Amino acid sequence: MVLISNTSSLMPSTFYLIGIPVLEDLGFLTSISFCILYVFAIVGNSLMVYIIWTEKNLHGPMFFFLAMLAVNDLAFSSSTVPKMLGIFWLNDCGIEASACLTQMFFVHFLSVVESGVLAAMAYDRYIAICSPLRYTSILTYAVLERIAASILVRAFITIFPIPVLVGRLHYCGDDVVLHSYCEHMAVVNVACGDTRVNSIYGLVLSLSITGFDLIFIGLSYTMILRAIFRLQSRDARYKAVGTCGSHICVIIAAYLPGIFSFVTYRFGQKTIPHGVHIFLANIYIVFPAFLNPIIYGVKTKQIRACVWKMLQIKQKVYKDLRTTYGRTQEDLK
Repeated sequence: MVLISNTSSLMPSTFYLIGIPVLEDLGFLTSISFCILYVFAIVGNSLMVYIIWTEKNLHGPMFFFLAMLAVNDLAFSSSTVPKMLGIFWLNDCGIEASACLTQMFFVHFLSVVESGVLAAMAYDRYIAICSPLRYTSILTYAVLERIAASILVRAFITIFPIPVLVGRLHYCGDDVVLHSYCEHMAVVNVACGDTRVNSIYGLVLSLSITGFDLIFIGLSYTMILRAIFRLQSRDARYKAVGTCGSHICVIIAAYLPGIFSFVTYRFGQKTIPHGVHIFLANIYIVFPAFLNPIIYGVKTKQIRACVWKMLQIKQKVYKDLRTTYGRTQEDLK
């Protein structure tokens, strides 16, 4: 990323972010709300990764992708929220150009990774329901590693040109980015030269990646539903739907704010205030990261059991400590 910034001598040394202007009068309440969401996202996803890592019975394909999603959510929310809170609490609006390009890369890279992980999880559910007897033989650890590598490579190849193109634009002294983080088009709009290549590349990339992943997820669930309706037992159908319910909720939580934010930015700038778009863009990043651990914690029986087991162990340790402390106090008397 240093190389990119060095090749763009006309780029300002520092950009200035504006935060979320539509919520200026509610700055403290907004910052506290985002801070709470962020803290719960960090704790929830860290707990999810810890449980999957330590419990050997969770070392399966579904939980492999779930752990990958949790790690991505940790990084995704951490790429923007701390800086946004700095703007709210410390009025720290400045960000160096190299840091801005780095943030831009990771925000969009992690967004593409999340979309790829959700598509992979749909494929996992398809194999689990349509070919249950071959589930572990198809999704071996070698296959899971190749899927994970392809998700990361796809994200890197498609997103790396974005900061490169932005770094080569001409800037005419304007250094105010109308956003709370270095979003691609928000920085492009600061430039004064020809930005058609950036705009077209960003639009094609968003439509192609999101479109491909949504079509893939849709086809997977179409075949899943066909397989479910062929089941004779009502209990079997209910169980099959239950295994997909949490993933469907996560898909809705991840794609709906993102699609709405994209549509409002591209086509609704005259009717929807820009501050609303910025707010939705931040919700798109932090809300799914907050919600995913809750959804899987509630809907997934194995994770529920592990959390309950951990709570019981901690309760037992707490009781033992109280008993030991009580005995010590009696001995002192």
